[in-house]
Amino acid sequence: MNNVQAPLAGLRIIESSILGPAAITTAFADLGAEIIKVETPAGDYIREMTWPIIEGVSLMHYHLNRGKRGITLDLRLEAAREVYRDLVKGAEVVIEASKPGALAKFGLGYDDLKQINPGIVFCTVSGYGMTGPYKDMPSHGIAYDTWAGVVMPAYDEEGFCYIPEHVGIGINAAPLFGGLAVLAAVMRARQTGVGAFLELAQSDAAAAFDWYRSESHMAYARPEDVVTGNKADGYKRRPVATAGMREGVRYQLYESSDGHVLFMASEQAFWKNFCAGIGRMDLFERWPGSKYADHARGNRELQAILRDVFKTRTSSQWIEFSKEVNTPIAPVNTPKNLVDDPQFKARFKIIPHEDHGADMLGFPVRFVAEEMPTPSRAPTVGEHNEEVLRQVLGYDADRIELLRREGALG
Repeated sequence: MNNVQAPLAGLRIIESSILGPAAITTAFADLGAEIIKVETPAGDYIREMTWPIIEGVSLMHYHLNRGKRGITLDLRLEAAREVYRDLVKGAEVVIEASKPGALAKFGLGYDDLKQINPGIVFCTVSGYGMTGPYKDMPSHGIAYDTWAGVVMPAYDEEGFCYIPEHVGIGINAAPLFGGLAVLAAVMRARQTGVGAFLELAQSDAAAAFDWYRSESHMAYARPEDVVTGNKADGYKRRPVATAGMREGVRYQLYESSDGHVLFMASEQAFWKNFCAGIGRMDLFERWPGSKYADHARGNRELQAILRDVFKTRTSSQWIEFSKEVNTPIAPVNTPKNLVDDPQFKARFKIIPHEDHGADMLGFPVRFVAEEMPTPSRAPTVGEHNEEVLRQVLGYDADRIELLRREGALG
C-alpha cells in the first residue's frame, strides 16, 4: 500500500451542526478533509441521543463526528462571531446543518460570509428545506421517510400503531446528494473564484433516493397502452418496484437447509446453468422462459419444486454452487450477522472501539493500492479549542485567554 496524500487533504470545512445532519461531512473526514465542527458551549446533544449509548456517549456521535475537530463558540457574542469569520476566511465550505437561517441570525449567513470569502460554498441542510408549507416545522429523521412514503405504519397485537423496523433513508441519502453537490461547487469555485449557496432538504433526499417507486406510479398513471409491464410478463403490469417481486419464482427468496438464499436466475442463460447444475434440465425444457427479465411470474408449480430443491443444501453450499455453475444466488444476512459474512470480512475495515469509542464501518470506497487515513475519534465538547485557535488561526496565548474571559468559548 502507498501512503499517498489523502484525496481531500487541504479542503477545510467549517461545520455548524446538530444531530443527524452532521452526517454530510462524515465521508469528507474519512477522505482526509479538515472538518472543524463549531458547537455551542453546551455542545451538540447528539452525544446523548438514540441508542446504543457507549460509556455515556451515543454511537451516532462516534460515527457521524469521527475525524472532526471540535470547538465551542458562543455566537451570541461578537468576539465569538469574529472567530467564526476568521475560520471562514481560510475555509472553502461552511455547513449549516440545522434550521435554515440559524447562522444568518448571527450575521453569519451566506450573504454575510461571501463578503469576506467570495469563493465560499455555503450548504444548509434541514428537514424540509427553505421553501414550501413544511419549511418551519420541527422534525426528526424518520419524518423524512414517512413523508416520502418509505415507511408505512405497522400495528401490534393490541391494535396500537407503531414505527416498524426500517432503514433510514433521508438521513443517509442527504449526505450522498449533499456531498456530491458540495464537491461540485468547490471544484467550480476553485476555477472561478465564485462560491455558491446550496440548500438541501433531507425529505427531498429521501424522495429522490426512492425515485423508482414514485416515478413508476407516475408512469402507471398514464394509459395502459402506453405504459406496460415487461415483455417476459406478456406486457402485463406488475405492482411497482419491489412490490412486484412477490409473484416472482426465478427471482425469489428460498429457504435453504439452514437459513435463506436469494435466487436470481431471471436471464435464460443463468436459468439454464442452474438447471444443469442440479441435474434437472427437464425444468429448463419445460419452462425455458424469455431471454431476459423472466421471473416465471406466478408459476406456483415451479416454485414448489424450487422450494424443495433449495432445502437440500445449506446457504454456504448454495453460494459455492453459484460460483461453480455461474448462476446468481446471494446470501441473506441480518444486520447482526453481516459482520460474520466472509465477503464482509474480506472487504470492510472495522474502525475499532479501543481507539474510537465504538466499532464502526469504514468508508466503503477503496482507493486501490492506497492506504486511507484512519479518522480520529469524535471530539468531546470543546476538545480542540486551543489547538484550532493556535494552529489554524494563529492566535497567541493572550488573545485566547481574552476570548475565555469574555466567554466567547463558553
